[in-house]
Amino acid sequence: MEKGWTLVYSTGNLQRAELIKAMLQENGIEAVVLNKQDSSYAFGDVEVYVTEENQLKANHLIKSNTDE
Repeated sequence: MEKGWTLVYSTGNLQRAELIKAMLQENGIEAVVLNKQDSSYAFGDVEVYVTEENQLKANHLIKSNTDE
């Protein structure tokens, strides 16, 4: 990932990561999904990144909108 971006969410479920990304974007936070899963076995993580200046707001939104 490029400098200036920070990991805010990691999961083994691509759809879950895309939902988190969409929720962040709806709240004005630019987010990107980085799929690190092995394409043959769907093993590994899918990560959601935001810019460093949005990290606290993103963490708060994720925590208040998930069971995790």
